[in-house]
Amino acid sequence: MKRTVTLSFAVTAFAALAALAQAFAAAPAFEPRQNDFHWREPLAAGRVIEIKGVNGNVEATPASGGEVEVVAVKRARRSNPEDVRIEVVRHADGVTLCAVYPTPEGREPNTCQPGPNDRSHVQNNDTNVNFTVRVPAGVRFTGKTVNGRVEAEGLSAEVEARTVNGGINVSTTGLARATTVNGSIRVSMGSVNWSDELAFKTVNGGIDLSVPASLSARVQARTVNGDISTDFPITVTGTFSRRRLSGTVGAGGRELVLETVNGSVNLRRT
Repeated sequence: MKRTVTLSFAVTAFAALAALAQAFAAAPAFEPRQNDFHWREPLAAGRVIEIKGVNGNVEATPASGGEVEVVAVKRARRSNPEDVRIEVVRHADGVTLCAVYPTPEGREPNTCQPGPNDRSHVQNNDTNVNFTVRVPAGVRFTGKTVNGRVEAEGLSAEVEARTVNGGINVSTTGLARATTVNGSIRVSMGSVNWSDELAFKTVNGGIDLSVPASLSARVQARTVNGDISTDFPITVTGTFSRRRLSGTVGAGGRELVLETVNGSVNLRRT
């Protein structure tokens, strides 16, 4: 009798599991939430994918193929996330995607344009738009926001990262540029070939820059509340102090500026 009960239970359990599996198989595939945005498109090496947010983070990692993929997740407590649209602008240099908020009353319409010329005024709208980007090898990346962090990890071309209230974390085999106001900057870059001034600036936060040993530049490092350290031998111009440094690394030439108010400055050799 005992064997019969055990066998009957096993058969019943197997039937239940089979029915559950069949129900999962018949269920519809996962679909993104209504307010989420998903875009992908091939983009050749040397061109740029530019992301412009206002409230929210921008995160970039390498793509596995030749397509750029962008996911924008919109969330809000009081406002309607559907009022914030994601606009895609294709241009000769690449593609720009923006979070375009409703235009405040009395202002010119918000726009999405490549470079610095768009308008992004926000008033009484608490929608956050978090961008996640997959960047193909050799494609340049620009990530900009106002209230949020910018992260670009493991990329292989030039990176530009800008925010106001948030930290910046970048690693690339190419060149990098980074600016914030309230947040720290941590950058590791594999190129030291630039022609104009290369600046890393914040107000409230430290700066940690790692560059190849082949660096040749005129370095200006400044802080008010913090220290300055460097792995490179520097020929100092003028007076050296723990909070202000001006000098030459290698053959000098191009300008490298590292500037903060509240935080330390570290120039590291990779």
